[in-house]
Amino acid sequence: MQETIKKDIINILRKVIPIIRKEDVFGLKELSNHIIHDASIFQDKDSILIAIVVYSLSKIIARSEGKTDEWDKAKDPIIKEIERAHTFLQNGKDDEYRDKIKKLLRNIGKMDKGLQLYIQDIFERARIIKGAKLYEHGISIGRVADFLGISQWELMSYVGKTKIVDRYIEEVIPVTIRLDHAKKLFKI
Repeated sequence: MQETIKKDIINILRKVIPIIRKEDVFGLKELSNHIIHDASIFQDKDSILIAIVVYSLSKIIARSEGKTDEWDKAKDPIIKEIERAHTFLQNGKDDEYRDKIKKLLRNIGKMDKGLQLYIQDIFERARIIKGAKLYEHGISIGRVADFLGISQWELMSYVGKTKIVDRYIEEVIPVTIRLDHAKKLFKI
Protein backbone atom coordinates (compact mmCIF):
# COMPACT_ATOMS: atom_id res chain seq x y z
CA MET A 1 0.00 0.00 0.00
CA GLN A 2 1.35 3.44 -0.87
CA GLU A 3 2.45 5.49 2.13
CA THR A 4 0.18 8.45 1.30
CA ILE A 5 -2.86 6.19 1.08
CA LYS A 6 -1.87 4.38 4.28
CA LYS A 7 -1.53 7.64 6.21
CA ASP A 8 -4.92 8.84 4.98
CA ILE A 9 -6.66 5.56 5.86
CA ILE A 10 -5.01 5.58 9.32
CA ASN A 11 -6.32 9.11 9.80
CA ILE A 12 -9.82 8.08 8.66
CA LEU A 13 -9.87 5.06 10.98
CA ARG A 14 -8.75 7.25 13.90
CA LYS A 15 -11.53 9.75 13.18
CA VAL A 16 -14.28 7.23 12.47
CA ILE A 17 -14.37 5.67 15.95
CA PRO A 18 -15.61 8.74 17.89
CA ILE A 19 -18.00 9.54 15.05
CA ILE A 20 -19.50 6.05 15.26
CA ARG A 21 -19.82 6.40 19.04
CA LYS A 22 -21.69 9.70 18.53
CA GLU A 23 -23.71 8.06 15.73
CA ASP A 24 -22.95 11.06 13.53
CA VAL A 25 -24.28 10.04 10.13
CA PHE A 26 -23.19 13.26 8.41
CA GLY A 27 -19.65 12.95 9.80
CA LEU A 28 -19.38 9.40 8.44
CA LYS A 29 -20.53 10.53 4.99
CA GLU A 30 -17.96 13.35 5.01
CA LEU A 31 -15.17 10.91 5.87
CA SER A 32 -16.32 8.57 3.13
CA ASN A 33 -16.26 11.39 0.59
CA HIS A 34 -12.77 12.40 1.72
CA ILE A 35 -11.33 8.93 1.25
CA ILE A 36 -13.01 8.59 -2.15
CA HIS A 37 -10.83 11.53 -3.24
CA ASP A 38 -7.74 9.36 -2.61
CA ALA A 39 -9.37 6.49 -4.44
CA SER A 40 -9.94 8.70 -7.46
CA ILE A 41 -6.31 9.86 -7.48
CA PHE A 42 -4.53 6.60 -6.66
CA GLN A 43 -7.23 4.20 -7.93
CA ASP A 44 -6.53 1.68 -5.18
CA LYS A 45 -8.87 -0.90 -3.71
CA ASP A 46 -8.00 -0.17 -0.06
CA SER A 47 -9.30 3.41 -0.31
CA ILE A 48 -12.42 2.33 -2.13
CA LEU A 49 -13.15 -0.45 0.35
CA ILE A 50 -12.78 1.77 3.41
CA ALA A 51 -14.94 4.46 1.75
CA ILE A 52 -17.66 1.87 1.18
CA VAL A 53 -17.38 0.56 4.75
CA VAL A 54 -17.64 4.07 6.24
CA TYR A 55 -20.53 5.04 3.94
CA SER A 56 -22.34 1.77 4.73
CA LEU A 57 -21.96 2.40 8.45
CA SER A 58 -23.50 5.85 7.98
CA LYS A 59 -26.49 4.27 6.26
CA ILE A 60 -26.85 1.56 8.90
CA ILE A 61 -26.75 4.11 11.73
CA ALA A 62 -29.26 6.32 9.94
CA ARG A 63 -31.58 3.38 9.37
CA SER A 64 -31.24 2.03 12.92
CA GLU A 65 -32.69 5.11 14.60
CA GLY A 66 -35.54 3.88 16.76
CA LYS A 67 -34.30 0.28 16.44
CA THR A 68 -31.36 0.60 18.81
CA ASP A 69 -31.21 -3.07 19.89
CA GLU A 70 -29.64 -4.29 16.64
CA TRP A 71 -27.22 -1.39 16.38
CA ASP A 72 -26.32 -1.41 20.09
CA LYS A 73 -25.32 -5.08 19.83
CA ALA A 74 -23.19 -4.46 16.75
CA LYS A 75 -21.59 -1.13 17.61
CA ASP A 76 -18.92 -2.36 20.06
CA PRO A 77 -17.67 -5.28 17.91
CA ILE A 78 -17.51 -2.96 14.90
CA ILE A 79 -15.53 -0.36 16.85
CA LYS A 80 -13.15 -3.08 18.12
CA GLU A 81 -12.49 -4.31 14.58
CA ILE A 82 -11.83 -0.76 13.41
CA GLU A 83 -9.41 -0.23 16.31
CA ARG A 84 -7.59 -3.47 15.47
CA ALA A 85 -7.45 -2.60 11.76
CA HIS A 86 -6.06 0.82 12.71
CA THR A 87 -3.36 -0.76 14.88
CA PHE A 88 -2.33 -3.24 12.19
CA LEU A 89 -2.09 -0.52 9.55
CA GLN A 90 -0.06 1.74 11.86
CA ASN A 91 2.37 -1.13 12.47
CA GLY A 92 2.80 -1.80 8.74
CA LYS A 93 0.86 -5.05 8.76
CA ASP A 94 -1.16 -4.43 5.61
CA ASP A 95 -2.34 -8.04 5.14
CA GLU A 96 -3.59 -8.24 8.73
CA TYR A 97 -5.33 -4.88 8.20
CA ARG A 98 -7.15 -6.25 5.17
CA ASP A 99 -8.17 -9.36 7.16
CA LYS A 100 -9.64 -7.10 9.86
CA ILE A 101 -11.58 -5.13 7.27
CA LYS A 102 -13.02 -8.40 5.95
CA LYS A 103 -13.93 -9.40 9.51
CA LEU A 104 -15.54 -6.00 9.97
CA LEU A 105 -17.67 -6.60 6.90
CA ARG A 106 -18.73 -9.99 8.29
CA ASN A 107 -19.62 -8.40 11.65
CA ILE A 108 -21.77 -5.84 9.90
CA GLY A 109 -23.50 -8.69 8.09
CA LYS A 110 -24.17 -10.52 11.37
CA MET A 111 -25.91 -7.59 13.02
CA ASP A 112 -29.36 -9.06 12.62
CA LYS A 113 -30.99 -11.58 10.34
CA GLY A 114 -33.63 -9.04 9.37
CA LEU A 115 -31.01 -6.42 8.58
CA GLN A 116 -28.78 -8.70 6.50
CA LEU A 117 -30.68 -8.10 3.28
CA TYR A 118 -30.79 -4.41 4.00
CA ILE A 119 -27.04 -4.34 4.73
CA GLN A 120 -26.33 -6.26 1.54
CA ASP A 121 -28.43 -3.70 -0.33
CA ILE A 122 -26.51 -0.88 1.41
CA PHE A 123 -23.18 -2.32 0.26
CA GLU A 124 -24.49 -2.64 -3.28
CA ARG A 125 -25.78 0.92 -3.31
CA ALA A 126 -22.65 2.21 -1.62
CA ARG A 127 -20.49 0.67 -4.34
CA ILE A 128 -22.63 2.28 -7.02
CA ILE A 129 -22.77 5.68 -5.29
CA LYS A 130 -19.04 5.71 -4.59
CA GLY A 131 -18.46 4.51 -8.14
CA ALA A 132 -20.35 7.56 -9.39
CA LYS A 133 -18.11 9.75 -7.22
CA LEU A 134 -15.03 8.15 -8.78
CA TYR A 135 -16.49 8.74 -12.22
CA GLU A 136 -17.14 12.35 -11.26
CA HIS A 137 -13.43 12.64 -10.40
CA GLY A 138 -12.56 11.61 -13.96
CA ILE A 139 -12.09 7.84 -13.88
CA SER A 140 -13.84 6.04 -16.74
CA ILE A 141 -17.09 4.13 -16.18
CA GLY A 142 -15.43 0.89 -17.32
CA ARG A 143 -12.51 1.25 -14.94
CA VAL A 144 -14.74 2.15 -11.98
CA ALA A 145 -17.13 -0.74 -12.68
CA ASP A 146 -14.24 -3.20 -12.95
CA PHE A 147 -12.63 -1.82 -9.80
CA LEU A 148 -15.79 -2.13 -7.71
CA GLY A 149 -17.10 -5.37 -9.21
CA ILE A 150 -20.31 -3.83 -10.49
CA SER A 151 -21.69 -3.73 -13.99
CA GLN A 152 -21.17 -0.72 -16.21
CA TRP A 153 -24.92 -0.79 -16.81
CA GLU A 154 -25.70 -0.32 -13.09
CA LEU A 155 -23.20 2.49 -12.82
CA MET A 156 -24.36 4.26 -16.00
CA SER A 157 -27.95 3.92 -14.86
CA TYR A 158 -27.15 5.65 -11.57
CA VAL A 159 -24.94 8.33 -13.15
CA GLY A 160 -27.72 9.04 -15.63
CA LYS A 161 -30.08 9.83 -12.75
CA THR A 162 -27.64 12.29 -11.20
CA LYS A 163 -26.53 15.67 -12.47
CA ILE A 164 -22.89 14.62 -12.85
CA VAL A 165 -23.00 14.56 -16.64
CA ASP A 166 -25.09 17.76 -16.78
CA ARG A 167 -22.34 19.73 -15.05
CA TYR A 168 -19.97 19.01 -17.89
CA ILE A 169 -22.57 19.76 -20.54
CA GLU A 170 -23.24 23.19 -19.01
CA GLU A 171 -19.53 24.01 -19.21
CA VAL A 172 -19.41 23.50 -22.98
CA ILE A 173 -18.83 26.74 -24.87
CA PRO A 174 -21.45 27.35 -27.57
CA VAL A 175 -20.37 26.64 -31.15
CA THR A 176 -20.80 30.25 -32.28
CA ILE A 177 -18.43 31.54 -29.60
CA ARG A 178 -15.87 28.83 -30.42
CA LEU A 179 -16.16 29.63 -34.13
CA ASP A 180 -15.67 33.37 -33.48
CA HIS A 181 -12.64 32.57 -31.35
CA ALA A 182 -11.15 30.33 -34.07
CA LYS A 183 -11.73 33.09 -36.69
CA LYS A 184 -9.87 35.60 -34.50
CA LEU A 185 -7.01 33.15 -33.95
CA PHE A 186 -6.56 32.54 -37.67
CA LYS A 187 -7.41 36.16 -38.58
CA ILE A 188 -10.28 35.17 -40.83
